[in-house]
Amino acid sequence: MSAVADAFALPDIGAEIERAIQRNLKGLDFLISAAPAMGQTARDEIHRRGTLSLYHYRPLVDEIYRVPLLIVMATTNRGYILDLAPGQSMVEHLLLQGYDVYMMDWNAPRPQEKQLRIEDYVLDFIPDSLRRVQARSGEEDVTLVGYCMGGVLSTLYAALHPDGPIKNLALFTTPVDFSRMKLFHAWSDRRYFDVDRLIDTVGNVPPEMLFASFDMLRPAGRSAGAVQLWDNMANDEFVKSYRMFDRWGAEMLPLAGEYFRQTVKELMWDNKLLRNELVLGGRKVLLQNIKVPVLHALAQHDHIVPYEAGQPLIANIGSTDKEEVVLKGGHVSLAAGANAVRRLWPKLDDWLGVRST
Repeated sequence: MSAVADAFALPDIGAEIERAIQRNLKGLDFLISAAPAMGQTARDEIHRRGTLSLYHYRPLVDEIYRVPLLIVMATTNRGYILDLAPGQSMVEHLLLQGYDVYMMDWNAPRPQEKQLRIEDYVLDFIPDSLRRVQARSGEEDVTLVGYCMGGVLSTLYAALHPDGPIKNLALFTTPVDFSRMKLFHAWSDRRYFDVDRLIDTVGNVPPEMLFASFDMLRPAGRSAGAVQLWDNMANDEFVKSYRMFDRWGAEMLPLAGEYFRQTVKELMWDNKLLRNELVLGGRKVLLQNIKVPVLHALAQHDHIVPYEAGQPLIANIGSTDKEEVVLKGGHVSLAAGANAVRRLWPKLDDWLGVRST
């Protein structure tokens, strides 16, 4: 009888009313309060040119590893995803472990930068930044760390510069088989998507279009997130985390027109990187030319870069010291957030530590 009675027990009305009141008060505070501060780790902008900002993070310990790290961010998003808040920052974690950290972060390309192509990023921005890191650190060797499309650009650079100066290549969620990015293929289908008309009309691709394309990967994701936020409105830590990730996702950057056109045609449509047919600056990009140690971290539940899109990388590069690791998480939570603290960050530290002396 007690089990039956429990099944039909009325809820604690007073507790439910109190919960509803608190949720509404917190909801009002959510609407009127300022966005959380992010990217708080101390840094210096040591170079700025157009869409590129090169930062050097100030050391947090007395002894640092010899080989500095240069992080190459994805061209669609701002780098503070790797520096959300104290205690929730990959950059801070690396600094505390003794690494000398630099970052290539991106600003919105100006209208006159619509002519930027993949070559400009791979054969100009990256080598110029590497030279500046070498000059500031006094070291010839540099480890390149690339996230998403920043990983693609880093991979292209490494393939075209087998003689250095990069010592190691660490990549997160980096696609090389663009034919396996099925949902992006669907909305960029060459039969219906006139990329030439788009770029010739708008110049740089507006962030609203990019934001919508990512939303289409998970059409119900935003609504589901809003419901989850409302259910957890009284949980301050949940709300703080939600606001940080939501702000970062909403601050998407436009893309240089020619860079986007080239990415769609040569990578997405023709899959030239995996086929060894991509030519940059008159040179063919061959993955087998990469001989430095490589770590590639993939996310088990990545809806943007599925495992199948990133998996061929390790198999096709020429390195003997190479490792793929698949970790629980999604495209963003792999590198940022509570799961990253326990999974990717310690793995990255273990891998880098023995290769940074």
